[in-house]
Amino acid sequence: MDRFSQQIAFLLELDKLKNIYRQTLVLHEDRAENDAEHSYHLAMMACILAEHAKEPVDVLHTMKMVLIHDVVEIDAGDTYCYDAKGYEDKAEREQRAADRLFSLLPEDQCREYRALWEEFEAANTAEARFANALDRIQPMLLNFKKGGISWIRHGIRAQQVIDRNCPVTAAGSDRIGQLAQEIIEEARAAGMLLE
Repeated sequence: MDRFSQQIAFLLELDKLKNIYRQTLVLHEDRAENDAEHSYHLAMMACILAEHAKEPVDVLHTMKMVLIHDVVEIDAGDTYCYDAKGYEDKAEREQRAADRLFSLLPEDQCREYRALWEEFEAANTAEARFANALDRIQPMLLNFKKGGISWIRHGIRAQQVIDRNCPVTAAGSDRIGQLAQEIIEEARAAGMLLE
């Protein structure tokens, strides 16, 4: 395959993100959000909220990262963030998916986009910490605005939400970390989270 054909093949494969459904519901319908919608929302958040990053960030780099971060779920599936059993082999499933999916691209782009995915996973740069903060706050915000439906459905405790989200959101943005704490406290008071 020539370079252009490889790029088109990868882009067509990305269409499958529209069929990977998450636990989070969209706000204005009674349906689950898909990975494509989630990634788009994070990219917009990266643009709009960049001024609140804990450290200066390259917005385009952050946008690329959030757009690519869930691509592996095409093969690996979406693992619910509070599913301890699902996390047992999540890293292995996602590594296999990354091997297959990024190899569809020309070699230089394979390296570039795989590196973005790995950077997000490692969360060891300012952009990755900010991207991870966005990835944690977006479903929290939607779930909270939908009355905590996903937390209630799965019997999630407040401490689970704190442990999973507060350190990550605070590492990427003081303001987003504060928002995460505010959401948790209001959700607790409203009975959306178990004690």
